[in-house]
Amino acid sequence: MNKNILKMSYPARWWKAMWREALPSGNGEIGAAVYGGTYEETVMLTHTDLWWKGKTPSMPNVSDQLPKVRDLLNIGEPRQARNIIADAFVEKEYNPQMASPLPLGDLKIIMPAEHAFKKYSRQLNMENGEVKVEWFDGGINYHRHVFVSRDDNIIVCKISSEGGVINKAKLFFDLHDRRDAMYQADNATIKVTKNLEEYLPQNLERKGKEDFLYYAATNDDGTDFGAVAKIFANHKKHINKELWVEDSQEILVLIKVFIKSERSEAWKNATEKLNIVSDSYEKLLQKHEDIHKKLFDSTKLDLYADNREMTNEALLMEAYNNQVPTALVEKIWAFGRYLLISSSKSGGNPCHLYGLWCGEYQGMWAFNMLNENVAMIYWHALSGNMPELLLALFDYYEKMIDDFKENAKKIYGCRGIYIPAPTTPESGLLKLILPHIIHWTGGAGWLAQHYYDYYLFTQDIEFLAKRALPFMKEVALFYEDFFVIDERGYFISSPSNSPENTPGNYWYGEGMNGSEKDMETTINATMDFAIAKEVLTNLINGSKEVNMYAENIKKWEEMLERIPPYEINEDGAVKEWMHAFFEDNYHHRHESHIYPVFPGIEVTKESDPSLFQAFVTAVRKRLIIGLKEQSGWSLAHMANNYARMGEGDMALECLEIMSRSCVLNNFYTTHNDWRNMGIGVDMDWAPIQLDANMGWCSAINEMLMFSIPGQISILPSLPNKWKKGKVENLLARGGIEVSIEWDYSSGKSIVELKAIKKDSLIDLIMPDKVISVKGHSLINHKIYKVQLIKEKKIQIEMNLKPIQQEEIC
Repeated sequence: MNKNILKMSYPARWWKAMWREALPSGNGEIGAAVYGGTYEETVMLTHTDLWWKGKTPSMPNVSDQLPKVRDLLNIGEPRQARNIIADAFVEKEYNPQMASPLPLGDLKIIMPAEHAFKKYSRQLNMENGEVKVEWFDGGINYHRHVFVSRDDNIIVCKISSEGGVINKAKLFFDLHDRRDAMYQADNATIKVTKNLEEYLPQNLERKGKEDFLYYAATNDDGTDFGAVAKIFANHKKHINKELWVEDSQEILVLIKVFIKSERSEAWKNATEKLNIVSDSYEKLLQKHEDIHKKLFDSTKLDLYADNREMTNEALLMEAYNNQVPTALVEKIWAFGRYLLISSSKSGGNPCHLYGLWCGEYQGMWAFNMLNENVAMIYWHALSGNMPELLLALFDYYEKMIDDFKENAKKIYGCRGIYIPAPTTPESGLLKLILPHIIHWTGGAGWLAQHYYDYYLFTQDIEFLAKRALPFMKEVALFYEDFFVIDERGYFISSPSNSPENTPGNYWYGEGMNGSEKDMETTINATMDFAIAKEVLTNLINGSKEVNMYAENIKKWEEMLERIPPYEINEDGAVKEWMHAFFEDNYHHRHESHIYPVFPGIEVTKESDPSLFQAFVTAVRKRLIIGLKEQSGWSLAHMANNYARMGEGDMALECLEIMSRSCVLNNFYTTHNDWRNMGIGVDMDWAPIQLDANMGWCSAINEMLMFSIPGQISILPSLPNKWKKGKVENLLARGGIEVSIEWDYSSGKSIVELKAIKKDSLIDLIMPDKVISVKGHSLINHKIYKVQLIKEKKIQIEMNLKPIQQEEIC
């Protein structure tokens, strides 16, 4: 069980933003982050739908500017073209503001120390989401337990003691830490707020009555948010809007939060609900655990690591001083799963870069960013056998479909949908008036990959017919209007952007503060056509599967034929822009043009070996960027690329570098190394970005199993360090669960397959020389046919040899 427990020796201690080192709990809607102080405890409370400072005015129509942009691009004047649409929005006084998550408040617990504390620890049990803080003081062992119930939709906190009673404890609500409103992050710079009241919610009200504490404040839209706590304990009394408890063996606190309500009515409703909730901590935890653990255990990983009992701090120090412990690899993989489960729920918002636990009042990049980050966050949901978590992603974007149609019409004069890279729950209209945001049209198409993959992994025909295909049809409709045809009969994508790179002939700087983003407006980014090809192919195949849209299939097939073939440059690498005006620039973190290999599945080593090698070369050329300009998410993305390309040692090395540079003590990942240790970009601030946590999970899943429809690769990218291991119930395309157990020392490995929805005939790719299937040896064969019967498990035993990494690849 130690591999699923995070242990820490210190409380949160980053004084500017202690929430960054808190231990998180959540149910997909409500979040709680525990700081772990003994004398003064803070539990930060959050809600997925609580945002503020967002403003989206009526959006003007600037589509008449598109011909000007294209004319300038066609004559080789991209610098003049890049700002035309953005300037048109400014001239028409379109000035939207991006909303930010708003912390709901803090539960404060004050417990005066009798003696100096010792034997301190705090830990997170990822199997049930329970955070525990323990310490010893004057002969008494104190315990605090906190979790957020997925069943009762409340926050539960228990304080208990052994060897004596809790002499005194003071509990109260307050606005979230005002220090977190003082520091405003503006891209790479931190600014100190002079007028603090302008950055805090108004109309704070706190009161206590009988067993209850009440708290509320007002959001900038005039609605109230807040919380009600019911406290079970002996010897309670209210003093100055706080509740004091004396001489109690145990204190139980049940918290119901609310948003977008009128406080008096919300307080009344919350009080009534808390009055009918069980007062047994154990029963409340068990009901929650029954739901949470089913998700968490849907896939299990065991690398037989030593030192799982070590604290987070000790594991990180071992990574800094020596080799990265395999226990650290296991735990961050489990933590990524835990974070996604705790911050995703059908009908809610998707997990964004801060998950559920943003403690900043103006979070830096605290939105759903579709040109990399949202995708990375959800890459592992399907292979990790948690498809239901993707429903939050679909629910969120479908709610804003009318906004996306308005974007397509008013920016480009097109039908269909255009999804800008950044969105917040407040609006799906274009919010950042920047050329590299405006000119990237691949957002809806990239999201469509998740839709179709959900079908491929789950085999949910109803979802395909009712949700995936209608969404993809809107994406194709945009391409039908947006693409124009060149003299060769191929499509042109103009304007275009390859996130977030500048072509080599327009790039002349280095570093975050150089001129990387001098000119990102281009023609024919390779990613545009890779996404469009994927959308059209999946739309055609899916429509035939359920007999829909027959009248459109011929048109879509003709559109596919007009997508130009990928181009290869003089270095043997796939080009990032398929146009003569724009030269490759290897000096960038994004690897968008690798999309057909990862996260797409269009090009594999088996389907087109020479083209596959050109993509491999493109990734290798990207190494020119070096360590100094990497980030947490770029290292995670590169790990996934290497895993897909069969280079397990390189994939693991990327994760190990990340662990030394972009992982905090609580295992949150950051955009960059705040310590400037020579790994990653230089910035004054290191924003929390949980996408790298999720990318870590995806990379490991990819190392162990890769699938396309009708084909499954077993251990395609196994690192040499992992001589023995076991993974249970990875999910493959085709709705097939895959379990693998390997041990090079014994020379044996077992693969277990189970088709969930239907019978399947698949090609199984094995990475060894001798395979025994039901007593029959297949020598020197890596691919063979396997017939799967629905719901029946098939076991295949392999005679593994201790082969070298290059043989595996």
